[in-house]
Amino acid sequence: MGVYIHEIGSWTDFTWDNQQVMIKLGEARNLQGRLFGKMEALGFDLQNEAVLNTLTLDVVKSSEIEGEFLEIEQVRSSIARRLGIDIAVAVETGRHVDGIVEMMLDATQRFHFPLTKERLFGWHSALFPSGYSNIYKITVADWRKDTTGPMQVVSGPMGRGRVHFQAPSSERIEAEVAKFLSWFENDHELDLVLKAAIAHFWFVTIHPFDDGNGRITRAITDMILARSDKSIQRFYSMSAQIRIERKQYYEKLEKSQKGTSDITEWILWFLQCLINAIESTEETLALILSKAEFWKIHAATVLNDRQRKIINRLLDGFDGKLTTTKWGKMNKCSQDTALRDIQDLIKKDILQKEASGGRSSNYELRSVYR
Repeated sequence: MGVYIHEIGSWTDFTWDNQQVMIKLGEARNLQGRLFGKMEALGFDLQNEAVLNTLTLDVVKSSEIEGEFLEIEQVRSSIARRLGIDIAVAVETGRHVDGIVEMMLDATQRFHFPLTKERLFGWHSALFPSGYSNIYKITVADWRKDTTGPMQVVSGPMGRGRVHFQAPSSERIEAEVAKFLSWFENDHELDLVLKAAIAHFWFVTIHPFDDGNGRITRAITDMILARSDKSIQRFYSMSAQIRIERKQYYEKLEKSQKGTSDITEWILWFLQCLINAIESTEETLALILSKAEFWKIHAATVLNDRQRKIINRLLDGFDGKLTTTKWGKMNKCSQDTALRDIQDLIKKDILQKEASGGRSSNYELRSVYR
């Protein structure tokens, strides 16, 4: 037997402990149903806000897993524009942001359309519109060629890195992906949530592209989960939860990719990650309701676009401390303008200085709004 699972004959004849898996799958399915029942009780605008928040998280966190950090406001604006959702302050977006947004929306809003080789190539092209990954030219909208050696997942310094995984050779990709796509569209016996777990593992193990395999794998996962929900509305983010559990995610992948075709451990981890993702929406829902209440109270309050932008960031859960310097950078304005904006919000009882003090002043929403 070879080192990696794909070196085993008939490696995709996956098996699992059905009793263990069915218990965990039942728990995940129950939470899915309860979540959608809860969201249906919200009004149309709040549902849109929840969907916008979830899709924004999905795109941002899927990129973060790969070490790419996108501007949240750009992602949010790009999604809102494509879904026709009106937001208080929209910003200009770059092609790199629009590309991953287009892929994610195609996967989740058109989940009922078949997954094909051409569709995968379209997603890959959207991720790398310039034909480059960082400074490196890559093969785009086609399978990798392995011209510089085998495709490996490596960590550590160049020349002394640890190889976590080596993908099937490029000569095998066409046949491997064809088999995957045939199963993806024609196997109607598996529960779709269980199918999402298997598809995730299967596709990322083939690793068919020069770059972007993780993001495309997670888009495929979201596509099947949308099919399982029978809805274009996304209220939970698998990518956000995988980002939180990133270390375990890679450990489970590596262990299973070096194991046998029994992928029980991977499936159980995936289902628990999904359960955690659904449960975390309680916090998201609380933020959405709090945000809606804030804007209801301040419907008649006069605020400029800069103030609305930062207030929304704070209501969404601002990471770090808010200072005049950060205000200026986010709004591309001077610190004097930032200070005037902040002082105006303090007078209107919306912001307050943090009690901690220090060399620079930090500001936060008044506790009544948090």
